[in-house]
Amino acid sequence: MSRAATYIESLPELPYDSWADTQVTLHMWTQIVGKIRLSLSPLVNHWWNVALYVTARGLTTSPMPYGSRTLEILFDFIDHKLLIECSDGQMRELPLKPQSVAQFYQELMKTLAQLGMPVSIWTVPCELPPEQTIRFEKDEQHRSYDADAAHKFWVILLWVDSVFKKFRGDFIGKASPVHFFWGSFDLAVTRFSGRRAPPRPGADPVTLEAYSHEVSSAGFWPGGGDIKGPAFYSYAAPEPAGFAERKVNPSAAYYHPVMKEFLLMYDDVRIADSPRDVLLSFLQSTYDAAADLGKWDRKALER
Repeated sequence: MSRAATYIESLPELPYDSWADTQVTLHMWTQIVGKIRLSLSPLVNHWWNVALYVTARGLTTSPMPYGSRTLEILFDFIDHKLLIECSDGQMRELPLKPQSVAQFYQELMKTLAQLGMPVSIWTVPCELPPEQTIRFEKDEQHRSYDADAAHKFWVILLWVDSVFKKFRGDFIGKASPVHFFWGSFDLAVTRFSGRRAPPRPGADPVTLEAYSHEVSSAGFWPGGGDIKGPAFYSYAAPEPAGFAERKVNPSAAYYHPVMKEFLLMYDDVRIADSPRDVLLSFLQSTYDAAADLGKWDRKALER
């Protein structure tokens, strides 16, 4: 039996401290690949054109247009390679191994140039505190890659992706794909009420586009900062009155007053008798809170 199959039968532990250095490094690598997708893909509402997608081997950009050719870049977390595939049949592989962000950036850009597909990106990482921001080409600090931890992370994403897709399928209104945002390093799915949202005071153009309409959004995040472990989250934007006080399932879920979202720790899901049912109850009950308190037209939006 393959290692991946073994993990799927029992969701793996992935304590934040056990792979924190690898997580930061991998976050920066996905940002580099994600910014290539941003550079090559036409704008789609709410920045859906920038996200990565879970595959049977890892994470992919999906096909990206490049002149008369098409390019796809895929993180393979089984054989631990970065696969670069072109529609003209050319393919390159770069090893995923302990190496600095700067080395990963330089090797990838050199390889794209050799394929006749040079790409220019903004090399400043996104959605990080200023003190943690190092340009990709200068980042020699982050250089860890624990292959086993990266594989476990992908296995969790693979499982979460399937549950999120089940949850998404029960909604017939506008909904996002299940997609991986490299800026925040999380897998997310979003439902929309169909109404425009009031502009956020002081919001930048990226945020204004992302939250132009009312949403109930949920996701999975491997943790960081005050959240010392992987967690599921759910929030409403704009947040309706009474949302924070709403009782949701399961009982282990709680509202974080600073992050302004409900959280459910991954370990509380992982050890449950039916992890799938527990996660679906969290997704449904937090959506119920957003939709009921926000007065969504649920009859028109749900099966």
